[in-house]
Amino acid sequence: MALTNEDEMTEAPPATPPLVALKDIHKTFGAVSALRGVSIDVQPGETFALLGDNAAGKSTLMKVLTGVYQPDRGSIELDGKATEFPTPSASRDQGVEMVYQDFALADNLDVRSNIFLGREPQKNILGPLLRIIDRKKMELETKRVLERLDIPINPRLKVKRLSGGQRQAVAIGRALAFDARLIIMDEPTANLSVAKVDKLIEVTQRLKDLGIAVIIITHRLDEAFAVADRFAVMRQGQVVGRFRVGEVTEAQVAHLISHGTLDDYIDDGAGIPEERRKIGSTSSMDVVDALATPGTTNGSHS
Repeated sequence: MALTNEDEMTEAPPATPPLVALKDIHKTFGAVSALRGVSIDVQPGETFALLGDNAAGKSTLMKVLTGVYQPDRGSIELDGKATEFPTPSASRDQGVEMVYQDFALADNLDVRSNIFLGREPQKNILGPLLRIIDRKKMELETKRVLERLDIPINPRLKVKRLSGGQRQAVAIGRALAFDARLIIMDEPTANLSVAKVDKLIEVTQRLKDLGIAVIIITHRLDEAFAVADRFAVMRQGQVVGRFRVGEVTEAQVAHLISHGTLDDYIDDGAGIPEERRKIGSTSSMDVVDALATPGTTNGSHS
């Protein structure tokens, strides 16, 4: 049974407007069409996975959502209302936060300073003429957001002393500290040990419990199936499938990524080898990003 026709793809329930919706997004870099009419939506508190091989357009789409790139055509809606994100700060002001693969942390600073980097609270000294950074407030707020994630970390500890899982918690905590409504995670397990992957699943569930939506860009099908409620499959700048977890198998998704259709899919009952569960990584630069910003990586657009 073919599952790639648009009318057969599972959409989110229409009862409430999506938290965020990208509609008919187009983006070109010179002669390269990076995004060709991409539409996705994410519900409040939903975990949504974006799957696809290298240069499928996943990171480019998320850079449109976070204000790094401006779409050539198409629209963005927040809570059912049209909006624009001309800059990354504009998207952050609306509660859209990105956790990059390298976490974009300053190793020489402590945890609290990283969480509030560039947005440090201040207090008056001797009236409004002299203002200094309110480190006590930073420490209290850092403890609060990390407790929400159930990850105890000393706010005064230097980031360079943290493990990969703790660094990720700090990056997520930075988003929570500023009332994130949607957190985008780029390859969230790339820098984690196997033992820390289960903790990521717990953190994702905790974010869901807090009503925070999550978009995960991942190259691991098993992880996507473990944490996501729904997912979209991208190939060559287009969405070729939208499904709820449970509607298709990992083998079908792997076939869809490589072929763009399930019309020719044959289930031999053997599943897919472990190496094919890793379908390509955004850890290497997307082709279109290389054309747009030579010499930069995905994590550099913070």
